[in-house]
Amino acid sequence: MLEHWHEFYTLIGTAAAALAALLFVAASIGIGYITLGPSSPTRTFTSPVLFHYTYVLFVSMIALIPVTTDFWLGAIIGLSAAVAFGYSIFILRRVLRSNVTDIDDHLGYGWTPPVAYAATFAAAVFLYKHDAIGPPLLAGALIFLLLVNIRNTWDLTLFFAQRHGGENPPPPATDP
Repeated sequence: MLEHWHEFYTLIGTAAAALAALLFVAASIGIGYITLGPSSPTRTFTSPVLFHYTYVLFVSMIALIPVTTDFWLGAIIGLSAAVAFGYSIFILRRVLRSNVTDIDDHLGYGWTPPVAYAATFAAAVFLYKHDAIGPPLLAGALIFLLLVNIRNTWDLTLFFAQRHGGENPPPPATDP
């Protein structure tokens, strides 16, 4: 079903890989402010963004495999979307428990990824059933996930740059 979508998946996969690389640049600006504790801001905000970029790259690579049947395409994307949905719900709970009060951060980091993964799962079901709505729904879900995480990466970059520039220095790290 995705045979005419080759250029789209090449483009969106390349964009996701490039944006993941840029996230590493943003994180390097934040050296000294990144912590690794179980409920640290790094695990709540930075790591999930990398996960979302990697997911877009993964689905793009699966979509470009020339021997994948609609059955296997739907099954692989559906299973991966279900796992990613579970992970995004876990992160949503962390975001809601964090001290972040901005509604745009709650939406960007918490609420929109589960919506994107639910749409991806629905698209996988349609692909599995060979329904024509599957390919555009999958494309829309991946575009949505990519755009939200471009916003999140920009937010993280500004956060790290402000701290690097001396604004609101973080409290001392308490991680072991």
